[in-house]
Amino acid sequence: MKKLTDQKRYERLLAAVQSGDIDRRSLLRIIGVTAAAVGVTGGPLGLLRRQAFAEGVESIRFDGWGGIVSEAFHNNAFPQYTEKTGIKVVEGEFGDTDEFISLVKAAQPGEYNVFLVSGVYDYYRFVKMGLADFVNEKNIPNLEKLLPATLAAFRNESEGKLAAVPFDYGTTGIAYNRKYISDEEAQAGAKLLWDEKYKGKIGLYDGFQTRAWMSSLYTGQDPQGATDTAAMWDATRKQRDLVLKYWGSGQEFIDLMSKEEIILSDGWSGRVAYLQQNGHDIGFIDTAQAGFAWIEGLMVLKGSPMEAAEQLINFCIEPAVAIAIAEGQNYPPSLDPTKVELTEKVKKLPGFDPTGKFDNYIWEKAGYWFDNQDAYKKEWDRISKGA
Repeated sequence: MKKLTDQKRYERLLAAVQSGDIDRRSLLRIIGVTAAAVGVTGGPLGLLRRQAFAEGVESIRFDGWGGIVSEAFHNNAFPQYTEKTGIKVVEGEFGDTDEFISLVKAAQPGEYNVFLVSGVYDYYRFVKMGLADFVNEKNIPNLEKLLPATLAAFRNESEGKLAAVPFDYGTTGIAYNRKYISDEEAQAGAKLLWDEKYKGKIGLYDGFQTRAWMSSLYTGQDPQGATDTAAMWDATRKQRDLVLKYWGSGQEFIDLMSKEEIILSDGWSGRVAYLQQNGHDIGFIDTAQAGFAWIEGLMVLKGSPMEAAEQLINFCIEPAVAIAIAEGQNYPPSLDPTKVELTEKVKKLPGFDPTGKFDNYIWEKAGYWFDNQDAYKKEWDRISKGA
C-alpha cells in the first residue's frame, strides 16, 4: 500500500506544480515534510524533490585556478550558460588543492559545487574522502565526444563511475629562456634544474609532488616508485640553494619568467604557451626525462544541485565551448580529435596529442601519491622552510 500512496502523492503534487497551484518554495517544503514522514529518499518523491531543486536553482558555484584559466571560462562559457539557463555562475578561485580541500571540508554541503580538479591523484583524493558526488552520465550526452583514455583515467580511480568529467590535459616540463639557454643544453631535462651556473635565476613549483618527481629523475629513479627517498630529498635540499623563488601559481610563474627574474623553471604547458604567444622566447621540454602529463576534470562536490551541475558540465564540454576555452587557457580539450574537428591553434598547443592515444605520456599513479602524500608533504615542508 505504501508504494501506491507514495505514487498518488507524487501524481497529485506533480499535477499541482504543472497547474501552478503550488509555487516552488512550497513544493520543496511539502516534499521535505512528506518524505521525512514516510522515510522516502528515492522513488517518485525523491525524483520530484531532485527535479524541484534543479528547477529552483538560481546559481551554481564554480572554482578554478585563477589567471588565464578562470578568464577563459568566464569569457567563453559562463555568461552563455547563464543566458541559456537563467542560472548564474558564481566564480571562485584557488591556488592550492590542499587549501581548497580545507575550505570544502569546513563548508556546508552544497556551498561549493563544481571545480576544476587537476590530475587523477587529486581526483582520487576527493573521491576517497567522500567529498565528491557521482554524475548521471545520461544527463551529459557530450561524454561520447571525449577521449576514451581520459574517461578511463578517472573511471579507474572510482570503480567505473565518474565524479568528474575530463575537460582538458596538459604537461609539466622544463621551461627555459632561449636568450640564455640553448635548446641543445635544455635536452638535459630535469638535471638542468641543478646546474649551478643558473643559481639565483631558477624558479620551481612549490608542490611536494613536482619536487619529488624532479628529484627522482635527477637521482636516476622512477619518479613514481623511488626506492631511495633519502637521496631524492637530499637532492631537493641541495637544489634549494640554487632557487630564487618557489612559485605557487601559474600567474606567478608567468610574471617571474616574463620579467626575466627567473630564466629556468619547471612549468605547465599552458602557461608556457601564454608566454610564447606574448612574445617571450621560452622553450619547453616535456619528454620523459623532464616531466609528466595530467588530466583536468569538472568535478562535482557533495550537496550540489546535480542536474544543474550536470547541465553546466555538458555545456562546457560542448565542442564549440570547450574549444573556445582551450584557446583561451592554452590547454588542449579532452575532445576526441577523431570525432571533433579541432582548430589549428589547439593543434599547436604544447602537449597536444593528435592521436588521442597518449602513448608517450607519463600519467600520475594516484595510489602511489596517495600512499606517500603524508611523508612526502612533511619532508617537503621541512626542506622548503630551510631544514
